[in-house]
Amino acid sequence: MRTTRYLTLVNLLVGLVAASCRPTLTLTSQEPGEIPTTFNGRADSVTAAATNWREFFQDPYLIELIDQALANNQELKILQQEIEITQNEVKAISGEYRPFVTLGGGIGYEKTPRYTLPGATHHSVEIEHGKETPEILGDYWFGARASWEVDIWKKLRTAKKAAVKRYLASVEGRNFMITNLIAEIAEAYYHLLALDNQLEIVQQNIGIQEKALKMVRLQKEATKVTELAVKRFEAQLMNTQSLEHEIKQQIAETENRINFLVGRFPQSVNRDRSRFMVASPARVEIGTPALLLSRRADIRRAELQLEAARLDISVARAAFYPSLGLSASLGSQAINPAYWVKLPLSIFSNLAGDLVGPLVNKRALEANYQTAGAQQRQAVYQYEQTVLSACSEVAGISSKIGNLEKIFELKSREVQALTESVAISGRLFASARADYTEVLLTQREALEVRFDLIETRLEQWSTMVDAYRALGGGWN
Repeated sequence: MRTTRYLTLVNLLVGLVAASCRPTLTLTSQEPGEIPTTFNGRADSVTAAATNWREFFQDPYLIELIDQALANNQELKILQQEIEITQNEVKAISGEYRPFVTLGGGIGYEKTPRYTLPGATHHSVEIEHGKETPEILGDYWFGARASWEVDIWKKLRTAKKAAVKRYLASVEGRNFMITNLIAEIAEAYYHLLALDNQLEIVQQNIGIQEKALKMVRLQKEATKVTELAVKRFEAQLMNTQSLEHEIKQQIAETENRINFLVGRFPQSVNRDRSRFMVASPARVEIGTPALLLSRRADIRRAELQLEAARLDISVARAAFYPSLGLSASLGSQAINPAYWVKLPLSIFSNLAGDLVGPLVNKRALEANYQTAGAQQRQAVYQYEQTVLSACSEVAGISSKIGNLEKIFELKSREVQALTESVAISGRLFASARADYTEVLLTQREALEVRFDLIETRLEQWSTMVDAYRALGGGWN
């Protein structure tokens, strides 16, 4: 008979496992395809991303702004709370595969009808010799209860591993946020310096145009030019003066943007405008695509999310298998608290185990399993997309750096030539050997090309910052 019971239990277990068979699932590999070994034929032995941002950015005013932003930026603080939330989720899941023990007690009263089987039995029993059972019985208990789901398929432990991966992914998300925040502040700072230099050029041009206007007015009094020339010079001066106020407004807006990123109320931003044109952007070592995969926080985040998605599949698969639960309780129970001391008669205890598994109507489990598979494939595609985007971004920046150096050199020569032509046209106009339209055109072209030179320099600084961000620098 004992052998028969064991065989019955084994057959029941086999039946539960067989009934728990899961549907087939199509998975996707993690490989994003063949990764190139260089960026457009360029590969450095080191990457600028390994350089700390304090060493990469040499401007002390910019370093001070970044320091304040890392301490006060609200978006970064919000993201830090997200990290704490995922950390608490790991703690919550890790507690699920440990035994749950509760301690408590209770009080209850019951009156059983006299002419019923429980009532007849109730009233025929004496608690003590010569003393019938009271019509209203109390129920007083105090004890401990424990329950534990035995993680025989490692479902709960795998869920914890998935939660840990998501926690690490949230940390990498914060690192990616830090990289972008530093880059955004640096770009806004260099944009502010560019506006300062443009404002300086405009104010210089205003002085030149005011002198030219005085000269053309004198020539009109000498009947060498007409009123038309005077009006044209006045119109050009007013146009330049309006441009001055436009730039001042852009400066105010850029300062407000920087203050917002830093996490402080509007105020003047300390800066050294002279460094913008004198100092040259740092040379950026781009490294190799293999180094990029290890440095970019968003790539590591996508990889961790992919690992978490794969673990979710194991959790969803384990839901088809039987689960083993154990429960036990121990305490004292009596109709009156005075009987608690009558040990061991007042002691209650129980121990139970149950093995249950899904048998009929497993649509919810199958749907969760298929969803986990779809999320895993989605994570693979997101990982591939992140790697492809990062490599393409760095490749584009590496070619842009060299082209901007050549453009800046040519623009510098153009500025020098047009600056000399402004002085020449002024002298020719004063000696009546040039028309006033030539003077106006030369001044306008000189202003435009000096603006272009500043824009080119700004693009150089921005490309340097973009390269540092694209390579994954700043978060360390």
